[in-house]
Amino acid sequence: MNPQLRYPFSRRTFLRGVGVTMALPWMESLPVWGDQPGVVLKSSEPPLRFAAFFSGNGFHSKEWWAKGAGKELELGGVLKPLEPHREKLTFIRGLYNEEALKGNIHSSQTGNLLSGAPLASGGEIRSGTSIDQVLAQRIGHQTKVPSLVLGCEKSNSSVHKNYSMIYSSHISWSSPTTPTPLELYPALAFDRLFKADAQRGDKSVLDAVSSEAGYLRGRLGYSDRSKLDEYLTSVRELEQRIEHAGKRGELQGWRPTLAAPNIPRPPDGIPQDIDEHMRLMSDIMVLAFQTDTTRFCTLKLNNDHSSLRFPKLGVDYMIHHLLSHSDTADWLKVNQFFIQQLGYIASRLDAIKEGDQSLLDNSVLLYCSSMLTGGHDASQLPVVMLGGAGGRLQTGRVLDYKGKPNRKMCSLFLSLMDKFDVRLDRFGDSNERLAEV
Repeated sequence: MNPQLRYPFSRRTFLRGVGVTMALPWMESLPVWGDQPGVVLKSSEPPLRFAAFFSGNGFHSKEWWAKGAGKELELGGVLKPLEPHREKLTFIRGLYNEEALKGNIHSSQTGNLLSGAPLASGGEIRSGTSIDQVLAQRIGHQTKVPSLVLGCEKSNSSVHKNYSMIYSSHISWSSPTTPTPLELYPALAFDRLFKADAQRGDKSVLDAVSSEAGYLRGRLGYSDRSKLDEYLTSVRELEQRIEHAGKRGELQGWRPTLAAPNIPRPPDGIPQDIDEHMRLMSDIMVLAFQTDTTRFCTLKLNNDHSSLRFPKLGVDYMIHHLLSHSDTADWLKVNQFFIQQLGYIASRLDAIKEGDQSLLDNSVLLYCSSMLTGGHDASQLPVVMLGGAGGRLQTGRVLDYKGKPNRKMCSLFLSLMDKFDVRLDRFGDSNERLAEV
């Protein structure tokens, strides 16, 4: 038994087993150690979380819109899956990255989406540290995993019109020359959260910590016992889904052109269809936030210039990138599929209560693409946010910066970092905040 469980609980202490550490959800009935030695606090202040979501190639030009406010907020066709969350939604129109207009191709519009930095071309790779990694580098040490960077489509290392396609494949950058490695494998992402040595083993993480979990359960109040049981059940179900998905052993997006493939099968471990892959990554992100294993997550649902297809949507005749150059009903259907992932995560987070608020209330979920439409229009970027940043962000509204002097994406990033008490004089190409955020 972990002797630390006999004393006031530390936010940096976990249920432990052989090769396993498991952080726990926020619970009202557990006293916690403060950062100052010898000071015992109640865990009454849940932390803030930030997640950035990305899908490539923009959206349907006539269906990306919102108007009104609060319960009367109306959403265009692309955003229909977010209607249950309209009161916790912020729609932002008119923001842009000036540097992204210079190349006017996918790579030059994506690599600096979260940094606003100028991009190097001609074989060199240089961007800027992205907002998620600035936050992780400043305050990510407060959790086991400083940041979690997930992806659902493998990166592309080719070159397009003098720009590396690495830019199209990565929105998270740990430094100007280092794109943050994407975790594509659900099993490895899961292991990073719960396995002490990040090595995949046959034993369930719950089996490894069952003794300590039982001891802890006896110390909790009724509502927190239910919360613990619900959490452990979620972990078990996610383990089983990952195991089943990995056994099928096909890389999503990989499509043999012959009846009998003439190339080697990709390695085991990635779900065979994009629907399941995205849902697994979404659930891993929710667990990461729920347990306070990390407070910063990036989920790249696909690449810009994406090659994904969507057979379950009946859209199997054209890859995502080519489909984006039209405003068909199928393009809208694919747009809604991506936004459904955000809606699913928002629903999961909103159902997790943290005192008088939900985990969604204590988060900022930022969803964007590197162009407004598939026609490479980056003169304004699609931006929607969910969550209230612990009461620091007013929601249920539309903010329109089109035609205003300060409409830089980096101004939004400065405002968002302020919510986390990370205050910079300048970020990317901006030294101004958005006053309304």
